[in-house]
Amino acid sequence: MNINLKSIEKNLGVNFKNKNLLNKSLIHKSFDKINNNEKLEFLGDRVIGLIISKKLLSLYPDEEEGIIDKKFASLVNKKTCAQIALQLNLKKYIKTGNSYKVLKSTDEKILSDTCEALIGALYLDQGINSAEKFILKVWSVFIKDSKITKIDSKTKLQEYSLKKYKKLPVYTITKKVGPNHNPIFKALVNIPQSKKYPGFGKSKKIAEQNAAFELIKDLDLN
Repeated sequence: MNINLKSIEKNLGVNFKNKNLLNKSLIHKSFDKINNNEKLEFLGDRVIGLIISKKLLSLYPDEEEGIIDKKFASLVNKKTCAQIALQLNLKKYIKTGNSYKVLKSTDEKILSDTCEALIGALYLDQGINSAEKFILKVWSVFIKDSKITKIDSKTKLQEYSLKKYKKLPVYTITKKVGPNHNPIFKALVNIPQSKKYPGFGKSKKIAEQNAAFELIKDLDLN
């Protein structure tokens, strides 16, 4: 399979100085076990993480770290990177072995890895400024559409307890009342140096969430 590099560059809006880097970024390990895009993928993953985290901090200077972290995770995960790859039409150019004769849109990992490898290649070819410009351009819709994620009570309590005491909260289901089709559970939660706080719900998970909510409310973490 010969890759039309000029066609890719036109599609990306980028002209590579070293065409070999661009070509290598599109070679999956199933096609060539030695000369493939794995190391470029490793590098690209870090470059994307740096640029996206920097952008989020500039956009949300007063936001809680936990919320920024969740927004970051949604922007750099495999699903988003695969969507970027499809957006850039990389599927058409990826070199794969016989086991991936016809690459599908559902082959999320290959698409995601190729997207990261492309970013790694661009960084090596033209430096961090060009990589940043490209990343912010192709991620712009995802960054714009990313919703503020509210941290649930269990997560917030866990983060607080680990940070302050290096220990996880302890949950105990102490009671279940009502019929099996409509039960009510009672949960208790405590962290070091706290009393046990109760929570009730129609599932164990909801009961634990409500117990955590009561504890963080008393800690004034809301």
